[in-house]
Amino acid sequence: MSKPKILILGGGYGGIMSAVRLQKELGSDEAEVTLVNKHNYHYQTTWLHENAAGTLHHDKTRIMIDNIIDMNKVNFVQDTVVEIKKDEKRVILENQELTYDYLVIALGSDPETFGIQGLKENAFSIRSINSVRKIREHIDYSFARYNNEGQKDELITIVVGGAGFTGIEFVGELADRVPELCREYDIPREKVRIVNIEAAPTVLPGFDEELVEYAINNLERRGIEFLVNTPIKECNTDGVVLANGEEIKANTIVWTGGVRGNHLVEEAGFETMRGRVKVDKDLRMPGFDYIFVAGDCALIIDEEANRPYPPTAQIAIQQAYTIGRNIKALMNGGKLEEFKPDIKGTVASLGKGEAIGKVGNKKLFGATASAMKKVIDNRYLFLLGGVPMVIKKGKLKLF
Repeated sequence: MSKPKILILGGGYGGIMSAVRLQKELGSDEAEVTLVNKHNYHYQTTWLHENAAGTLHHDKTRIMIDNIIDMNKVNFVQDTVVEIKKDEKRVILENQELTYDYLVIALGSDPETFGIQGLKENAFSIRSINSVRKIREHIDYSFARYNNEGQKDELITIVVGGAGFTGIEFVGELADRVPELCREYDIPREKVRIVNIEAAPTVLPGFDEELVEYAINNLERRGIEFLVNTPIKECNTDGVVLANGEEIKANTIVWTGGVRGNHLVEEAGFETMRGRVKVDKDLRMPGFDYIFVAGDCALIIDEEANRPYPPTAQIAIQQAYTIGRNIKALMNGGKLEEFKPDIKGTVASLGKGEAIGKVGNKKLFGATASAMKKVIDNRYLFLLGGVPMVIKKGKLKLF
């Protein structure tokens, strides 16, 4: 009798942790587990804003997949998913086809442009190692051009669209990086503009007001400008046009204003909301008992707040644990468990040694919050690969 085939699509938080959990839950003789990922590395999405600003090298952020999974228990296929044929239990890759008995969809997200004209064509996004390398190099080159091309103000104007977690964390890193670039390229700091634009009435919508006030005061003191309640109407090669008609000329526009589930999920014919599937309580795809969904592709409703949980790394990691146990239960005819997110807290970095956060009912500010952020990051690395992984890739200096 052939072993059941378990296929995991995507090597982000939900996908890689599903592979790690399945290799622990199952013996090598119980199932054939295959992980498909575009790259031969996993990267920490929650660190990408640092790579984009140039405050952390991207090699620190990525981890080779063969350093995470046991290649004797999990097959790794480096390839790009092209199509999911759900009714045939097949997945089309660029270079081959794979079949499965159980499928885990953890394909991550696409940028959500909300129909803003020119945004897709003219703005950068913080979404992969390659995309953040491009941002860092573009910013560095723009500063290098300033004194060689007539000191045009737009060369050293950076517009960041969206003031959610990614946007705030990115401008926090820019506040640290820009003074270094100014010294390197002989540019007065006061000439540089970093403008964070948010359509909602406040930055970090839905976050604690006292913490938000601390973040705004901290970042404004370090030279960040905020425009709230100000939707972007258009993005072009010269900059952005706001809903009120004002134009901001900028050579660098970075969009952090939202994500949607991967387009492949919708294209496969699954019912989605902004590319995300409203999964059953055990994380299965409605109507497909053998398909599980994790991370940005899964929509889970917070019944107390009556709104979806945000698709965070914390939740994706927890989903992987449930998926590992549920696939094993499904294979053995056992009872599947319901997924209940355990939100331990939320911390947003504001740059070196600065952050805000809430852990339980306790509010954290400044260096204390920054240290907690590093503890959270190191905990993930421990779950992924134990103490050796923390030593190799962790942020060990807490203060």
